[in-house]
Amino acid sequence: MQLANNKILITGGASGIGLGLTERFIKEGNTVIICGRRESALKEVADKFPGVITRVCDLSVETERVALYNWVAQNHNDLNVLVNNAGIQQWIKIDAPDFYERAKDELATNVEAPLHLTSLFIGLKALNTIINVSSGLAFVPLTAVPVYCATKAFFHSFTLSVRHLLKAKNIEVIEMIPPALNTDLGGKGLHDAYPPVSAFVEAVFEQLKQGKTELTFGFSETMANGNPDTIKVAFNRLNPS
Repeated sequence: MQLANNKILITGGASGIGLGLTERFIKEGNTVIICGRRESALKEVADKFPGVITRVCDLSVETERVALYNWVAQNHNDLNVLVNNAGIQQWIKIDAPDFYERAKDELATNVEAPLHLTSLFIGLKALNTIINVSSGLAFVPLTAVPVYCATKAFFHSFTLSVRHLLKAKNIEVIEMIPPALNTDLGGKGLHDAYPPVSAFVEAVFEQLKQGKTELTFGFSETMANGNPDTIKVAFNRLNPS
């Protein structure tokens, strides 16, 4: 992937990893479009980075995904990079009364949205790169967030297939695999002790410069390259009896 002179859509680009990627892609000389549910968060980013283009969109809703694509196709048909970053994480017990409803929210945002957006945006003639943000938990689950981990395992598998399937279209598919980072994913304060997003972004951009298509950092590097024994040890550490 070339790191400059792109037009890039980053879903969930107003916070967390998405915001870190937004800042860095701007620094590298790209035009960045971000979308998200909260207009106030999008405005805050646009105020800080006046060149950012924003679009309010609830990606869990099919009609809004279609509207997003149609807006891009009409107004930004030179968009060449799609970053499927938006995701939610539910800390929930499987016997909770609202387990199924909350699980459906995760499935809609973490699975249906990137799958649908991929199928839509490959229709853009300019598109040459897709970046999918999965997780180190795709390889070893944290049982406190069982559906989140399952969605990321799906997304990892889907990314491997799409990378192969889109070779004929000359679309490069990159998987970005973060570990736990200091973001508000899952709730404020849950990840305060983890590395900053800036360290992750710095590491993955160095890997992009090297031409890698699987981008890892810390724990996610260990998990992505782990053997069954490594995964078992990690599972037991993450999920003590």
